[in-house]
Amino acid sequence: MIPAIPHNKNSVRILLVEDESRVAAFIAKGLREQAYAVDLARDGEQAVYLGAVNEYDLVILDVMLPVKDGHAVCRELRAAGFRAPILMLTARDAVDDRVAGLDSGADDYLIKPFDFKELLARMRALLRRPSEVRPASIRVDDLTLDTASHAVARGGKPIALTAKEYALLEFLVLHQGCVVGRERIAQHVWNESFDAFSNIIDVYVKRLRAKLDAGAGRRLIHTRRGEGYILSAEPEPGDE
Repeated sequence: MIPAIPHNKNSVRILLVEDESRVAAFIAKGLREQAYAVDLARDGEQAVYLGAVNEYDLVILDVMLPVKDGHAVCRELRAAGFRAPILMLTARDAVDDRVAGLDSGADDYLIKPFDFKELLARMRALLRRPSEVRPASIRVDDLTLDTASHAVARGGKPIALTAKEYALLEFLVLHQGCVVGRERIAQHVWNESFDAFSNIIDVYVKRLRAKLDAGAGRRLIHTRRGEGYILSAEPEPGDE
């Protein structure tokens, strides 16, 4: 398992475009272990389609792809108004190749083979650009989250969470006071393989509640029937 590296991430959804199965599996596995949601495209045409129908925070785009190469994908996405950062991957290390990638609309360039830690560092840098940097610590009532180390505590008592439990909690905390539906949670915390008919979100919410509410005087995660969930210190009428 790749060791966790502290970083600010806000329930990030990534589009990984890579046709080499071994490389794609390695990158996707590492990113998911970091609690990122990852969708995978195997060719350029699929990448353009997914970029058009889904909301992504970052694209990791290989240059050498079937159907359409990475440069063409990048140009088409940008022409369609796609604004998320694009990180290009390539085995070519010539300056002209890097310039071509940047000129097609990419934000950064990483040459294969690369160290996974460097990939994560480049991602962190790109993800900081489009939006304001989140505070290092977020507090809701007596619950605190350290967004760098992923440490969670309630009433000063540390709470151990899995990577996916933390990603779900962080997403709810960042949208505190707002109702978020299961579909939105699935898009930002899980990935394209998520089964819309699965009860996995409800299972994870139940786990989170058990951990957060142990020894606490009040519930923080509430259910809005037919709508979704809301994280708030205020009680909800008819809460489940």
